[in-house]
Amino acid sequence: MKTRDLILTALFAALTAIGAFLRVPTPISSFTLQMFFTFMAGVLLGPRLGALSQAIYVVLGLAGLPIFTGGGGLGYVLQPTFGFLLGLIPMAAVTGALSRRLGHGFGALCLSCLAGVPVLYLIGLPYMHLVLTLYLHKAQTIGQTLMGGMVIFLPWDALKIVAAAALGHQLAPRLARAGGASTAAARSGGSAPTEG
Repeated sequence: MKTRDLILTALFAALTAIGAFLRVPTPISSFTLQMFFTFMAGVLLGPRLGALSQAIYVVLGLAGLPIFTGGGGLGYVLQPTFGFLLGLIPMAAVTGALSRRLGHGFGALCLSCLAGVPVLYLIGLPYMHLVLTLYLHKAQTIGQTLMGGMVIFLPWDALKIVAAAALGHQLAPRLARAGGASTAAARSGGSAPTEG
């Protein structure tokens, strides 16, 4: 893996951690920017490194670093929202894979990010419902879980999709050109970063 790739992967793991603290709380979960930075990781890093950045974020949180919305540590697996953290990993992979296939136009990136959203909810919502009902013994209906864990977030998700697509449309070509220039400089003996 190139040094540049290592740095960018670590950067997006850190940005996702920062996004966890930029939040607006709700009774069950919180509005955060984690999804936005996951979109950006997929768009800018691609499916493999995008997913890796989110996996690093989750592993560091489980290792005890207080980088999740409610802290960190292995006990966090019993939090209702932990399933959404797991969902960030395949969401980045799906977003990255589609953006590579469809291109980095604004509309294509909107579709790529949009495709990642169901992946997140397909993992996060069942996990949330099981923790709330089986572990925390709450009288929670599926409808209440859908409303509190997804429906109220959809307008916010749409804004994050548009923002990620707009920013990704500007940054992805520049990052690709920078990567190409770095590779060319390294091959010619220049001072660009070489593979780590």
